[in-house]
Amino acid sequence: MARVLLFGPLRDLAGWREREVAATSLAELRNRLAGEDAALGAALSGRGVQVALDQAIVRGDAALGPLAEVAFLPPMSGG
Repeated sequence: MARVLLFGPLRDLAGWREREVAATSLAELRNRLAGEDAALGAALSGRGVQVALDQAIVRGDAALGPLAEVAFLPPMSGG
């Protein structure tokens, strides 16, 4: 099971910060979360949202190991 972390407005939208989700890839994880909460699914696919897999930013799909940590990071601003 992947440990899923949400930060900032994503956490506020979902109403949770951390949970365990069974998934073997990032694509499957996103689909599961979107199936449970359409608004969260849309937000996770939004512009500027980044994904960290085991504390490294990844783009696109990736395989998830049994102890994977996936963090969804909201768009950042500042200078």
